[in-house]
Amino acid sequence: MHSFVQPIARSRLAAAARRAAAARPARGLSSSSSSSSAPAPRSTQLSRFPAKQGLYDPALEKDSCGVGLVAHLKGVPSRAIVKDAGLALVNMEHRGGCGCDPQSGDGAGIQTALPHDFFARVARDEASIKLPAPGAYAAGNIFLPVDADAAQKAKDLLVHAVKAQGLEVLGWRKPPTDNSTLGAMSVETEPLIEQLFVAKPAALSSTDFERELYMARRVAENGAKALGPALDDFYVCTLSGRTITYKGQLTTAQVFEYYSDLRQDDYMSHMALVHSRFSTNTFPSWPRAQPNRMLCHNGEINTLKGNKNMLTSREGVAHSTYFGERTAQLFPLASDDHSDSGNFDMCVEMLALAGGRPLHEAVMMMIPEAWQRNAELPEWKRAFYEFQSCAMEPWDGPAMMAFTDGRFVGANLDRNGLRPCRFYVTKDDHVILASEVGVVAHLKEEEVVRKGRLEPGRMFLIDFEKGGIIDDLALKQEVAAARPYAEWVKAGLVRLSEWVTTKQAAGEIAAAPSDAPTMPSTHVLNAAGYTREHLEMILRPMATGKEPLGSMGVDTPLAVLSSMPRMPSHYFKQLFAQVTNPPIDPIREASVMSLACPVGPEANLLDCGPSTCRRLVVDEPVLTLEAMDALLTTTYKGWSATTIDTTFPVADARSGGGSALRAAIGRICEQASAAVSSGAPLIVLSDRAMSETQMAVPSLLATGAVHQALIAAKTRTNVGLMVDTADAKEVHDFATLVGYGADGVCPRVAYSAMGAMAVKDGVAPSTAMSKYQKAVSFGILKVMSKMGISTVQSYKGAQIFEAVGLGDEVINVCFTGSTSRLKGIGFDVLTADALRYHDAAYPQGGRTPDFLNFGDYHWRDGGEAHYNTPAAMVALQLAARTNARSAYDAYSALIDEANAGTTIRGLFQIGKDGILPEVPLSEVEPASEIVKRFATGAMSLGSISPETHEALAKAMNALGGRSNTGEGGEDPLRFADNRRSAIKQVASGRFGVTSNYLTNADELQIKMAQGAKPGEGGELPGYKVTELIGKTRGTTPGVGLISPPPHHDIYSIEDLAQLIYDLKSANSEARISVKLVSEVGVGVVAAGVAKAKADHIVISGGDGGTGAAVWTSIKHAGMPVEIGLAEAHQTLVLNGLRSRVVLQADGQLKSGRDVVVAALLGGEEFGFATGPLIALGCIMMRKCHLNTCPVGVATQDEELRKKFEGQPEHVVNFLWMVAEEVRGYMSQLGFRSMSEMIGRTDRLSVDPAKLHAKSATLDLSPILMSAQALNPESPMFKTMAQDHGIADRLDFKLLPQVRAAIDAGTRVTVESPIVNIDRSFGAIISNYLSKRHGEAGMPAGSVRFVLKGHAGQSLGFVLARGISVSVEGDANDYAGKGLSGGELVVFPSSELDESIRTNAHDHMIVGNTSLYGATDGSAFFRGRAGERFCVRNSGAVAVVEGVGDHGCEYMTGGRCVVLGSTGNNFAAGMSGGIAYVLDEEGTFHRRCNMEMVSLSSVADSQADMAELRSYVEAHAAKTGSVRAEQLLSNWEASVGKFVKVLPNDYARVLAERAALSALGGGASAGKAQTA
Repeated sequence: MHSFVQPIARSRLAAAARRAAAARPARGLSSSSSSSSAPAPRSTQLSRFPAKQGLYDPALEKDSCGVGLVAHLKGVPSRAIVKDAGLALVNMEHRGGCGCDPQSGDGAGIQTALPHDFFARVARDEASIKLPAPGAYAAGNIFLPVDADAAQKAKDLLVHAVKAQGLEVLGWRKPPTDNSTLGAMSVETEPLIEQLFVAKPAALSSTDFERELYMARRVAENGAKALGPALDDFYVCTLSGRTITYKGQLTTAQVFEYYSDLRQDDYMSHMALVHSRFSTNTFPSWPRAQPNRMLCHNGEINTLKGNKNMLTSREGVAHSTYFGERTAQLFPLASDDHSDSGNFDMCVEMLALAGGRPLHEAVMMMIPEAWQRNAELPEWKRAFYEFQSCAMEPWDGPAMMAFTDGRFVGANLDRNGLRPCRFYVTKDDHVILASEVGVVAHLKEEEVVRKGRLEPGRMFLIDFEKGGIIDDLALKQEVAAARPYAEWVKAGLVRLSEWVTTKQAAGEIAAAPSDAPTMPSTHVLNAAGYTREHLEMILRPMATGKEPLGSMGVDTPLAVLSSMPRMPSHYFKQLFAQVTNPPIDPIREASVMSLACPVGPEANLLDCGPSTCRRLVVDEPVLTLEAMDALLTTTYKGWSATTIDTTFPVADARSGGGSALRAAIGRICEQASAAVSSGAPLIVLSDRAMSETQMAVPSLLATGAVHQALIAAKTRTNVGLMVDTADAKEVHDFATLVGYGADGVCPRVAYSAMGAMAVKDGVAPSTAMSKYQKAVSFGILKVMSKMGISTVQSYKGAQIFEAVGLGDEVINVCFTGSTSRLKGIGFDVLTADALRYHDAAYPQGGRTPDFLNFGDYHWRDGGEAHYNTPAAMVALQLAARTNARSAYDAYSALIDEANAGTTIRGLFQIGKDGILPEVPLSEVEPASEIVKRFATGAMSLGSISPETHEALAKAMNALGGRSNTGEGGEDPLRFADNRRSAIKQVASGRFGVTSNYLTNADELQIKMAQGAKPGEGGELPGYKVTELIGKTRGTTPGVGLISPPPHHDIYSIEDLAQLIYDLKSANSEARISVKLVSEVGVGVVAAGVAKAKADHIVISGGDGGTGAAVWTSIKHAGMPVEIGLAEAHQTLVLNGLRSRVVLQADGQLKSGRDVVVAALLGGEEFGFATGPLIALGCIMMRKCHLNTCPVGVATQDEELRKKFEGQPEHVVNFLWMVAEEVRGYMSQLGFRSMSEMIGRTDRLSVDPAKLHAKSATLDLSPILMSAQALNPESPMFKTMAQDHGIADRLDFKLLPQVRAAIDAGTRVTVESPIVNIDRSFGAIISNYLSKRHGEAGMPAGSVRFVLKGHAGQSLGFVLARGISVSVEGDANDYAGKGLSGGELVVFPSSELDESIRTNAHDHMIVGNTSLYGATDGSAFFRGRAGERFCVRNSGAVAVVEGVGDHGCEYMTGGRCVVLGSTGNNFAAGMSGGIAYVLDEEGTFHRRCNMEMVSLSSVADSQADMAELRSYVEAHAAKTGSVRAEQLLSNWEASVGKFVKVLPNDYARVLAERAALSALGGGASAGKAQTA
């Protein structure tokens, strides 16, 4: 390990470097020119992803990373820049990943400027090449196949392409590499690496030289692709006259060890980018390591499929002024061979080099800030972004992009600030920017002149020619001033709203809906797929402007399993974010979201002029009747629509079946293409002609097919696509239509039905219709947000769905590229279903049709099948109460029957003759052992009653299984008795998560998603927050609680790894579990979770449970557990990771047969939720969210709780009989132990007798793929412990110095340095203290740590009462997370320049998400914090000198004092506690989210002034804050500048308690005052 790495490597990296196995193939330190070092030919590729097999698909792989940048502002090259970049890279090792082989990293690399002196020397000495002057040549590192012939072909291809552009090849060099420390997987796929040098013609400018090199590379890449797999390993890392990249399948420490070039003293640069990759797989990929050609990326592009589709379509009109006719040689503009980062890089290159945009403008265009809803945005900036939106949709998702073209280097952050980025500027003009501070450990504090962060939507840019940092505002002013954007936008844009109002004013269309609308006929309603439940349960409640709620999950079959007709949208499941990227809260963070979208013909993407913004702006995709009327019947400013009839003859459908439907779709696509060819700017697909003789092509099929046909023709961007339909009714219908390409949808029948129902309800029809539009629009936002997508422009066409049960012919025509892993029905079945709807609308004989009512939401005799039938519930309760095996057998038979009609597992038969002989039941593992594998689901105290919650805990403790607290915490009084839940859940709400809570657990479960509403948070209404729940959750009784989606400390896989590390530090004896929900790709996510060191993974079905959610989420998000479980098991086995984790199945398991199937699919443990609730008395009224449960199971109402009759024994009886049923199956199958049964899919097969016309089309073989066959050497279950790497952490080193004082209850002070790899400091010691002293902890300041340096992530995690930590220096993200009564102080180093210490409020001191979930204690930060400060604080006191966006979000208690400015969206979702904000400029109200809070002057209240002063005085005393001292020195003037932020609900409760106190109820009032 080289000298510059040693100071920060510590034992972790040193030990890793020694673990290289002697048996590993290695070439040692070599130059590839040496014949003795040439490797033997091999067939493996340098990106060795397995083929798509079973449920594993390599296209689903994800990654995340750490990013760093080191540069000299004046562009002065030095060796120090390169060494510091390497140091930063190694110090972010924990942000990268490795698989089974710790020496085969996920990838790392560095990009620098061309080191001329070094290249001149080695090119001369090693390759006899004389290089011209700096700037007159290019160089690049090229990955080549190891086969000599293939390598030569690749080189010849590149040389020919270079020469074809009129450039001269100077020669090749073979840079020396040393693979002696690489892991076996990295070595096995190691490429040949050669360096190419190309001369710049004197006549070419530097920029044009880069363009020609770009063209040469693209021509060579396309040529290699055409030659087939032999050249798959050809990859050009970079080929540039400005920059060069060294990267590979390496750990961070290996980059400089592997590439000898990087260690040479004359290798110098004025800038360097570094990147450390964390992939969700263990499969090597040298090209996917970063940096790429122009950037490196930390995050995930959620809208990639849509972005790629649109780029493909834009090839039809793309034309580069520079390249002219050669432009087509750059195509394709997007590639399935690249990751999201690779495609983003391709697009940036194209915009910059072919389109002539400055690099930073291209990045601004692709990742715009949140401009649509920002009222403070200057008009010049709004015009700039609106113009760019007309050229391209955002590439949406959490992203920190660091980029360079040699002239500029910079970084850009996504609109919501979902990645960390901090920077230092030094006196000698150096800049260090990275995902963390402290990565260049040797940097002295006295050298630093600025400590900052990259803010949401902002850009950090260094212009080396100008020699400085360009401020974000100045930069964007400069870019916006380059062209008359405002003038172009004003002249070019047409708004649909203006079109409508203009035509209404002219009398050409109706001014408003009819005052007396009639209900659409039953003919129309039935034909469009409406049922009575749609009207009563879905549409009618939307008259309030909100989508209706449901609960207790979904127990009806998938559309392809249903015997009832289903609309095509029901064959799709919404995707959602979990682990690899975060969802968004569309309510509290609405400021970053937008439904507006420009539609219609796009101009040439590679040009920038007034034609770009000649587009039609649609404010939201749900169109009004008036808007559709305007489109269908009028023209406006050159805009008009061509209407295409989407109906076809019923007679054709009857005679031709699927062929007729396919032909109708073909005709519609042909007409659409003809309309585009004729120059139509808009198309309306309309089914208004539907009648008794004409049936409609379902709007989703028509829309998807037209969208895909136009993409294939590269004309989709030439036209806007509107849909006028009868069949769009619920939110999911609209989400699928937009997701598959619709620019706007008018649900004309839904509007009519809403209007007619409104008249009956005494509501104005126009109001009801408007509310319905609002409800659907917000529903679309919610669907988008659960995937982390902010704008409908990005969501449109992004295909964020998985198809379940659609066959290839349908997917290929209508939904190209969508995943449909189980295949399924074709056009024939879709036609048959459409005919069933039509026949219900127009019965034979002309009789009046009956309105359809399938019983999809509530069980109905003769209707849709349900898993939880009344008969089965009665049978279960009888069996549970009598403990009679005969009663259980009757119940089990009913469940098996229900399974056959509702679930995938119901289609399987268990066992095949002759594989294993039966074994006597007496030899089978006893039920007492099997039940230890059982757990109850995560049902919180709040969603269910205390009696139910405690009964479940008692039952599972009696069995030896485990109950789960859910996210609502647990009363500490239960920790010591049989009411203790072994599983303590840690969810986004962090309710009651303290050091003591975590200490008293056998398992700590991180809730990443919930089956009822994956990708969403939730709310607990105030009437459910009783005294007990308020106490348990650390909140105020009577005040509603918001559980946010998991996007605060889990932005990506690396952040989940940090939370796992946090929790393991807080309780090293507990296993760490991560709960995921089944969806496509959950397998690769599970692999990433295993690499992140989880011990246990739960795969939950999308069936849901007690959690209240909108029906769209309950019905249409999340996949069956069988698919997710099988995918996770297969992928973990394939990756060699199955041995590291326990895999639990959780999804409506009700019987022993269910458990057996889950085990055969790979499950080791099994979760039960609905079953135990039914055993305790639940009757599935689905009223959990209303607090009206009539049997006391899911209510907090004291009277209703008295009706609870369940006993723990009922659950014990039920689960014991489940285990006995399992034993019976094991005996028949020949398994003596559960472990033998895990993953044995050979004992499962499809039962033909259980199939019907639709389900028979499924291909279930991917589920039944043998995981053992995928990787014969892998265990099928957990066999080894994870290495969490906490034994050598700073806490453990300091624990011996404080152990005696903690034991004795005395005081102790310890001093120590701290560095950024010292993460979660304080958690281990807090765990020790909590074991000794419990929730009470120790007296304040008993255990003091005085630290100096740069604290790592999660400083003071769940710091317990009695511990004080002070840091002289600064800290990274998550400081004070879960603070549990301790004290945390961070203040600037005394070595810093006086100007920084004096103006600490202008400089960063702690990172993002500090004090997230704090429950008690105090924190004093002398400086600014990043985004999401004090989120979900429920009891801590915090003083800080400035915060970023989303401060005090979801706060429910405690105090927050901000002695400086805040970012936007302060106090969103804040329902408790008080914030005091210094508002010197009087503008705070513009940045505060006023939805739930009120503002007042602190000077209005003597009590407030006194309280605030006490906090400011404490801050001054503990941190030496100059800011605090200045305020105190003139307090009377200062206090008038403070604003008090008080939540309205909290104020109401305080007033109520005060009134009670006046009447003698002082105790309750006192509790409220301290909340």
